[in-house]
Amino acid sequence: MSEEFYRMKRLPPYVIAEVNAMRAAARAAGEDIIDLGMGNPDLPPPDHVIAKLCEVAQKPSAHGYSQSMGIPGLRKAQANYYGRRFGVDLDPETEVVVTMGSKEGLASLATAITAPGDVVLAPNPSYPIHMFGFIIAGATIRSVPTTPDEHYWQSLERAMAFTVPRPSILVVGYPSNPTAETVDLAFYERLVAWAKENQVWVLSDLAYSELYYDGNPTPSILQVPGAKDVAVEFTSLSKTYSMAGWRIGFAVGNKKLIAALKRVKSYLDYGAFTPIQAAACAALNGPQDIVQKNRELYHKRRDVMVEAFGRAGWDIPAPKASMFAWAPLPPALKEMGSLEFSKQLLTHAKVAVAPGVGYGEDGEGYVRIAMVENEQRLRQAARNVKQYLKSMGVNTPAKGAA
Repeated sequence: MSEEFYRMKRLPPYVIAEVNAMRAAARAAGEDIIDLGMGNPDLPPPDHVIAKLCEVAQKPSAHGYSQSMGIPGLRKAQANYYGRRFGVDLDPETEVVVTMGSKEGLASLATAITAPGDVVLAPNPSYPIHMFGFIIAGATIRSVPTTPDEHYWQSLERAMAFTVPRPSILVVGYPSNPTAETVDLAFYERLVAWAKENQVWVLSDLAYSELYYDGNPTPSILQVPGAKDVAVEFTSLSKTYSMAGWRIGFAVGNKKLIAALKRVKSYLDYGAFTPIQAAACAALNGPQDIVQKNRELYHKRRDVMVEAFGRAGWDIPAPKASMFAWAPLPPALKEMGSLEFSKQLLTHAKVAVAPGVGYGEDGEGYVRIAMVENEQRLRQAARNVKQYLKSMGVNTPAKGAA
């Protein structure tokens, strides 16, 4: 009996889990850890959404199996959201499927459309499922940059010219997790044209569609005429409505890809609990003030974090979108590496962050900071970081205090 499982051998140790385990142990020991590592919203969903969950859960008929593709009302609500937000028309029956978060949707679609040996283009650094969903499915990954500059397009061209077999799928994710980079509609127009020319499917992860700052709404790839010929897009209620634990997401777009995803999901699950899906309808169809409220809250946290950490001696670029900052290691500590720096920050500053190398080798030299603590805690984190940097001999600004 073999104890060497094929897919387990293809998965490296989950680097971020090392820091998570240290954080859990520290908290179990009674330490006050300021957790800026996991992108776990600290805010509740709207009251009317919770009320709808409770209302539907009281119905005896609501506790049976649901639908793996999602209840009709929720698929229609998502189609209506795309119409309002992006001006995109979607058929709820053939172009929308409900997923258990965008992560499950990406993994299930990878299972549906990937054959062993297929080559998939995935950004590096990126959210792990962008790469490992396909690795689990048997594919080979060829990395492309995350930064959407001319080097990105050159990398795509090299990949098509020199990879055997030719890549058949490209994963994109903007606003990016972890780098918080954004793109405009012109980028997607060029991408759709490239995908059609090269006969490549495009999977777009738009999980942070509503967390944009400085008055620049994030576009959808499906706004490009003809994009549905080659693309599907994943979104989630996790961050927009503070419903991360509810596990409700969507895949929309190309009918062939949506049909493939539906078919695989029909073998794997019966969909999310019906009361949760009904409450998700209430989120999409009801008052939308929480969307603006959350955007403003994360925007303020961003400004507080950047200012406070800067005064502590750690300059962090202000992200344009998402709930994350992609922070280069302080120059004097760069040789330490992102994993060791994250461990030391947890041990000595009582601040948890995610090591950049956990998002791909090109993430080395950075850490991801999640803005999931209130402003007071962010300022406290900055004070703790300042003391740690001082203990390491890193000069901090003389004026002001974090």
